Amino acid sequence: MNLSDALGDWPSGGNNQSGGANPTWPGQPSSNPTWPGGQPSSNPTWPGGQPSSNPTWPGGQPSSNPTWPGGQPSGGVWPGGNPSQPTWPSQPSGPGGWPSPSPGPGPGPGGWPSPSPGPGPGPGPAIPTAPQQSLVVPYKQDLPNGVFDKLLITIVGTIKPNADKITVDLSTSSDLAFHFNPRFNESGRKVIVRNSCIGKKWGKEERDLSNFPFVQGQPFELKLLCTNTEFKVAVNNSHLLEYKHRITNLQSIQRLNIYYDLTLSKVHVETLP
Repeated sequence: MNLSDALGDWPSGGNNQSGGANPTWPGQPSSNPTWPGGQPSSNPTWPGGQPSSNPTWPGGQPSSNPTWPGGQPSGGVWPGGNPSQPTWPSQPSGPGGWPSPSPGPGPGPGGWPSPSPGPGPGPGPAIPTAPQQSLVVPYKQDLPNGVFDKLLITIVGTIKPNADKITVDLSTSSDLAFHFNPRFNESGRKVIVRNSCIGKKWGKEERDLSNFPFVQGQPFELKLLCTNTEFKVAVNNSHLLEYKHRITNLQSIQRLNIYYDLTLSKVHVETLP
């Protein structure tokens, strides 16, 4: 074999006889090496002829800001075409772009999102709901400043199904200033007895009342409002009766007691404005 036969095995233009400056791969221009297929040699890009300014995902989305596949706006959102603020997928948007809070108790305005499956920023710490209280009966609470005008005591509970009576007492260290005693079966009648016990002697009972608002097995809310002259009593947001003070030194009335056939969930003492 002579030299001309050996050189004849090289592809056309691939040797120094054609004047090429640098040896190249078969079939490619000799300027700068590029990927096969004849793409432009300025900036390497993904196959498929996308613009070469900013690399983007395949499929021809705009090159301004990389986005999820599917042609959403370029503000950077979760899949599903939501507005440009990042939100939880498929939920309505509340104030500030967070989803509106689910119904029920929860945080105030601002709306922590309800936990949802899937990727994304997690919700903030859950605000716990206060558990229902269960107070021991007999219940006793001190009133260090006594009672006074605009003092309001709220008692919330449930009458037991087979209740015979319940009692709420306001007392001094030695005397009973206000005895409030609903009775469910006094000789077949329902009656609310009110009285005071001063110097170990009971006074005259007050019994007259057309309404008996307590129901066995049902919840109730009892409010006792002290004024300068009397106690006012309301049950389930309805005024029930008044009881004139028989102990006028109101500051000495420093104890609240609750007895007998009820379950107790809340006792709240406050001063009205």
